[in-house]
Amino acid sequence: MVEGDMVEGDMVEGDMESQVVLRVVPLDHPEARRLESRHIAEMARRYGGKGPGPLRGDEFEPPRGCFVVAVLDGAAVGCGGLRSLSPGVAEIKRMYVDAAARGCGVGRRILAFLEERAQAAAYTETWLETGTEQPEAISLYTAAGYRPLDPYGEFKQDPRCRCFYRVLGA
Repeated sequence: MVEGDMVEGDMVEGDMESQVVLRVVPLDHPEARRLESRHIAEMARRYGGKGPGPLRGDEFEPPRGCFVVAVLDGAAVGCGGLRSLSPGVAEIKRMYVDAAARGCGVGRRILAFLEERAQAAAYTETWLETGTEQPEAISLYTAAGYRPLDPYGEFKQDPRCRCFYRVLGA
């Protein structure tokens, strides 16, 4: 069981997305770090190399950031974080959903929650970094209204890097 501030969806029979419980936890929470490690390992498999480096927990502390773990049927199955990138711009990091829970709307719930938190913290845009070897992530972000952005961040020199932004409240 993952302890933390809870945000529940409407419980509708047969609707997996609404049965997801989101818990705001520190990035240093054991389940958050476990999911981050799984994300890093998957990125290493998809792209080669060692994957992205681990993140500093203090960057995700409220009120300017947060880290959320998605729980489905009592198991932590997904995560995502929000941190300050620059004045008015929040960055979404470590969006990850376990393979067995993909296709159930978990990623959509995490993304929407992080966008809500960004707006509440007075950010006007959210940015994120993904890559060509993650077509399902690119589909999620474009379906949510994200638009292409020039590469930035840890992998900006990698030709597989794809970055996106969304104006909040638009």
